[in-house]
Amino acid sequence: MQGACVSMLSVCICVSALLHSAISQPPTESDTYTECTDGYHWDPHTEHCKDVNECETIPDACKGEMKCFNHYGGYLCLPRSASVIPAPEPPITPTVSNPCPLGYEPQGDSCVDIDECERDEHDCQPSQQCINSLGAFTCQCPDGYRKVGTECIDIDECRYRYCQHRCVNVPGSFSCQCEPGFQLAGNNRSCIDVNECDMGAPCSQRCYNTYGTFLCRCDQGYELGPDGFACNDIDECSYSSYLCQYQCVNEPGKFSCVCPEGYQLLGTRLCQDINECETGEHQCTDTQTCVNIHGRYQCVDANRCQDPYVQVSENRCVCPVHKPACRELPFSIVHRYMSITSERSVPSDIFQIQATSVSPGAYNTFRIRSGDDNGDFYIRQINNISAMLVLARAVSGPREYTLDLEMVSVNPLLSYQSSSALRLSIYVGPYAF
Repeated sequence: MQGACVSMLSVCICVSALLHSAISQPPTESDTYTECTDGYHWDPHTEHCKDVNECETIPDACKGEMKCFNHYGGYLCLPRSASVIPAPEPPITPTVSNPCPLGYEPQGDSCVDIDECERDEHDCQPSQQCINSLGAFTCQCPDGYRKVGTECIDIDECRYRYCQHRCVNVPGSFSCQCEPGFQLAGNNRSCIDVNECDMGAPCSQRCYNTYGTFLCRCDQGYELGPDGFACNDIDECSYSSYLCQYQCVNEPGKFSCVCPEGYQLLGTRLCQDINECETGEHQCTDTQTCVNIHGRYQCVDANRCQDPYVQVSENRCVCPVHKPACRELPFSIVHRYMSITSERSVPSDIFQIQATSVSPGAYNTFRIRSGDDNGDFYIRQINNISAMLVLARAVSGPREYTLDLEMVSVNPLLSYQSSSALRLSIYVGPYAF
């Protein structure tokens, strides 16, 4: 550095100028060794940058009453009354003349390259790598950085859309990330779908992989819970009372129908009465007859004829006319058995009475002779030889009725009247089916 003092009107102005150290300047990527900074020019004889005297090279460098004063790298315009006091010249150290170009040094009769990197005669930043070249050197930035002036600036690779989904820039590098449901491919940039079903997806039953996600589904009889993963049993029995004829039993993932004792399942939902009399699942004796009814069976005496009646066939009793007690009784009684369900809709036709023989010219009427004390039944005559027993009121079981249904025959031509009865045992089952 060289200083000069300028005095004007007893005022001393100190002007400082920086001496450009062209000799010690390292080359840059855009400079050559014959280029100098502004205010200097290259001296091929001394191979140094030499100050330009603008006061000589620039015509009328200072205007008006101003005087041009040259200094290192520039010039000053000062009043003409001003004077310049040169600063003491620095001591000149004799230098050894180097006959080789810059960046080289003599070795014997030849010039060899100076390895500035090895001698640490470079100005590379600590983060930069010095790379020697013939007559010069360069400062190289690490991967992921670019050189701006003398500094290394991080390259934002994410600007170039290297990643398919998300890019995360880090100093000197970058990383790609994928959205949930995807994972990085082998090139570390693309994203491929993840099959969560093969990686332990939390589905409790079925898992279906889709692009970027997955779906949980349930087996028949289950429904997906609020969390989208768990499968909860569907209580089908709570949806309808008509799923089963008797009773619905909910089970995990399904339901089943059950029937009461004395019934068996017909298909999957209906209940069918078991005919214990046909299957042999009864305990009637040899003197009894097994009568199948809804849900159970009944053992009745094989001979149900009561005095004065006598048995003439398996289910028919006759009152002999020679017995005085038979005069006011039906001539014959036929035994029949039937069963009906509880709470049957009414009125309901339940049993048809049919005359087996009719005398010519006879008129027949039908009535309930006995057994209907509460008026639960009535007779509807169809024609001269048949009538229908009708259930008049809904009844509940288990319950048993024994009705004597009488047919009275009147023949006015012969002045003859007779009657016969059908003794009908009606068993009301405990269930409404």
